[in-house]
Amino acid sequence: MIRSFLTVSTGTLASRLLGFARDSLIAALLGTGAVADAFLAAFQLVNVVRRLLSEGALNAALVPAWLRTRERDGEQAAAAFAGRVLGTISAALIVASIVIALVMPLIITIIAPGFAGSETRDLAVANARLMLPYLAFAGPVTVLMGLLNAQGRFALTAFSPLLFNIALIAAIAALLLGHADAVFAAWTLAATVGIAGLLQLLMLGSQRSARLATPLRATFDEEMRGFFGKAIPGMIASSGPQWLMVAGAIIASATPSAVSWLYFANRLIELPLGIVGVAMGTVLVPELTRATASCDRSAVTHAESRALELATGLALPATLGLIVLAEPIVRLLFEHGAFGASDSAATARALMALALGLPAHVLIKALSPAFFARGDTMAPLIATAKGFAVAVALAVVLGHVFGATGIAASIACGAWSSALSLLRKGASEFGFAVDDAARKRLPRITLAALAMGALLWGATAITPAGGLGLMVLGLQIAGGLVAYGLFLRLFGIASWREAAAALRRPVHQDRGA
Repeated sequence: MIRSFLTVSTGTLASRLLGFARDSLIAALLGTGAVADAFLAAFQLVNVVRRLLSEGALNAALVPAWLRTRERDGEQAAAAFAGRVLGTISAALIVASIVIALVMPLIITIIAPGFAGSETRDLAVANARLMLPYLAFAGPVTVLMGLLNAQGRFALTAFSPLLFNIALIAAIAALLLGHADAVFAAWTLAATVGIAGLLQLLMLGSQRSARLATPLRATFDEEMRGFFGKAIPGMIASSGPQWLMVAGAIIASATPSAVSWLYFANRLIELPLGIVGVAMGTVLVPELTRATASCDRSAVTHAESRALELATGLALPATLGLIVLAEPIVRLLFEHGAFGASDSAATARALMALALGLPAHVLIKALSPAFFARGDTMAPLIATAKGFAVAVALAVVLGHVFGATGIAASIACGAWSSALSLLRKGASEFGFAVDDAARKRLPRITLAALAMGALLWGATAITPAGGLGLMVLGLQIAGGLVAYGLFLRLFGIASWREAAAALRRPVHQDRGA
């Protein structure tokens, strides 16, 4: 599982790094203000759709159902099932795209009520409509990715999202070189979103996964209704972080530039969340489904324990690093062109507040697969809904007092509400099994992360003001990573030999692959 996890994480890291380059260029091109707020509010919808359908979310329903069908009825029945899922999702999303385009003014008013009656609302509606073709392409892309994941073939699905960012970066570079008007630039980028989705579909459609979904049919028979009845709650629950950002944007839309500040701050949160969270959803669901189906309690315990260790070991140092280095990171990545120093300061404050919720987001990603593998998608959905309600309620109060920073803190509180709700539900329903090794290692991992955070804070405290340029910041981050690795070794959590052995361990490959 470690090797599969790292394969997915590497692809996600590459995609997130390209995403930083993309967002840095967007900040330079649009800055903050009405045009940027309108574009980013519309782009938020695309991000929700991407998480709702792709990046491991649909795996929660598709992978267990496909594996059960193949084991019970054989390869041909599994291919027919996948063909019905692919055809039905494609048809449904085409219809949904048309309907959403017609009611887009109402949708924008709901998710950004502060835009009502202004030019910003009209700009957001136009941008969102131009992005809608992506919705139709994202569905079939996700089904094909899920079929590859079900067979343990993670490399292609991990790296295919790179095309999305590459297409947008190319468009932004051309617009910057052409000194395009901001409104025209936003419209061009919005149209490029749909083209990026088409590129992903063309790449995956040429792979063997496409032949695993035949014949292609659109049907809403009893089996499909049962599948989507379980899939939709799981997909919504898997997009919890994005729904929380939507909750924040609802309140932030009343404050100029606040939507932009929150968006750029959240982009930095999505790097560690993507590396850990997406890999959890992609790798852990198939592992736990097989173990649960075979009633192998030891395999379930091992998978849950390693997932919790990986989540803790990566989320805690990332949280502390983002809090300590928030301002220099934001300045380095985004303070260019139309994005000024005051924008950097506001974004950095929002980032520090959002980072407090990162461990909760990752904990949700580690806990949810235990429910999905048992066919329970409602519990994660209910936990997500509770977190959304908490975030909105607190944002009304904290946003009024502290502005964008208060809204960011509300989002973090919403994440912790969802995580604790899921933890209580799991403990009462079936109990989360953690082995003895995890019980010993988890406190030591926490201590190692705290030691690294203290060392990093001390290093930044003695750095002259304004001295954290690219080279110095890179050394700070690299030094923190090295120190964390040394602390892990010092506390006896893992040796380099054990890590190398985990990487050499063969990835589980499905016999039908």
